[in-house]
Amino acid sequence: MTDEFIGIEGNDPEAYDGDQLELAERLSLRRVAGIRTDLQDITEVEYRQLRLERVVLVSVWTTGSQADADNAMTELKMLAETAGSEVLEGLIQRRKQPDPATYIGRGKVTEVREVVQATGADTVICDGELSASQLRNLEDEIKVKVVDRTILILDIFAQHARSAEGKAQVELAQLQYRKQRLRGWGGNLSRQAGGQAAGGAGIGGRGPGETKIETDRRRINTRIAILRRKLRDMDVTRETKRSERHRHRIPSVAIVGYTNAGKSSLLNRLTGAGVLVEDALFATLDPTTRRAEAADGRIYTLTDTVGFVRHLPTELIEAFRSTLEESSQADLLVHVVDGADPDPAGQVDAVRQVLGEIEATDVPELLVFNKMDLVDATTRLELATAYPSALFCSARTGVGVDAVREAVEAALPRPEIEVRALVPYSRGDLLDKVHQHGEFVTQEFTPEGTRIVALVNADLAGEFRAYVEE
Repeated sequence: MTDEFIGIEGNDPEAYDGDQLELAERLSLRRVAGIRTDLQDITEVEYRQLRLERVVLVSVWTTGSQADADNAMTELKMLAETAGSEVLEGLIQRRKQPDPATYIGRGKVTEVREVVQATGADTVICDGELSASQLRNLEDEIKVKVVDRTILILDIFAQHARSAEGKAQVELAQLQYRKQRLRGWGGNLSRQAGGQAAGGAGIGGRGPGETKIETDRRRINTRIAILRRKLRDMDVTRETKRSERHRHRIPSVAIVGYTNAGKSSLLNRLTGAGVLVEDALFATLDPTTRRAEAADGRIYTLTDTVGFVRHLPTELIEAFRSTLEESSQADLLVHVVDGADPDPAGQVDAVRQVLGEIEATDVPELLVFNKMDLVDATTRLELATAYPSALFCSARTGVGVDAVREAVEAALPRPEIEVRALVPYSRGDLLDKVHQHGEFVTQEFTPEGTRIVALVNADLAGEFRAYVEE
């Protein structure tokens, strides 16, 4: 039986009739059970009701199984809660493609408005990137604020950005998004300047002036240019540090993966970095690089990078490109996956898609499934069968972390130049450099000095030229 029929009810090829949808599925919005945020702490309810936006989630299910649609809605719920919202309801509609005018179709807009009125929601979040016309049409019909997945993620990034570079990158992404979605009403669209308002220009100076939207667009373009200049200046510092590591041939390892997969926890386990660990989406935005030492004494760096997510906004990829380059220029990628996620394979595919966009697919990859303390034996067996070369660990408990460390050290690039030298005892600094950046094959202590055979890089090999033995 061919793969295309796997999952069809009864596995009967005759029952499959293409991508047609049942009439009931086309005409209904399906409520997702258990989607509402439950505020248990009574002492904080009044405060949180004042602070949190009350939102209704809306998603269009176009491809995949019902489980895929539910997982996507659950992820949207987590994103909304991370942004500080109280989720009241989640609605899914099945369509072949989103409606170009209203995303969910005009008939369903009325139903969403009724749900909003019944729940008292003040915001609707759509699981997709909406055009300016879709946003305008939905807000005009539903009468509450409507945001899409892209601006939701940008809002989370704005909350979590800490460094000057991170804040600038987020602001740049927000401006690039809003530039395409400027809107105005009434007089804002046709503000005129003429006669005395034109500075006394008189005849020849009267006529239509700059509209409000044109003014906003000009200001946004000016701010975008300023931010890009700032980021270029900041990138000089990053590139200087990176070039220094390359000059000393220090191998670099980048920890990549889906958001909230446990990348920061694994970095802390491997290096004792002490970076922020939080059970939240996009808790880490600013990359953290830490020094690590292999069992044989070699030095390498580990970098914790920003997490990825399905359908990562293109504005973010462009704004964070200089940061994401840490992954594309690394010697090894440690790809961390949340093994307890309902769809770990989807996480793997989403991360690899982003890696392709930043041209990092050629970098060697070490796949690591984390949070295995939350996974049952059956799921682990399924993951091991699907990904036979992967490693399994729990950064929280420490189980399996040593195996990950050994695999990382084994995958580090090794120096290629062999030197045979008699190093006088007065040049112990050279031996220390071999410990850090090379690899000893043999060492012999003689009255004249230390006779060594070692593998080193080209720069270090030149420092041994005066002591090389033929």
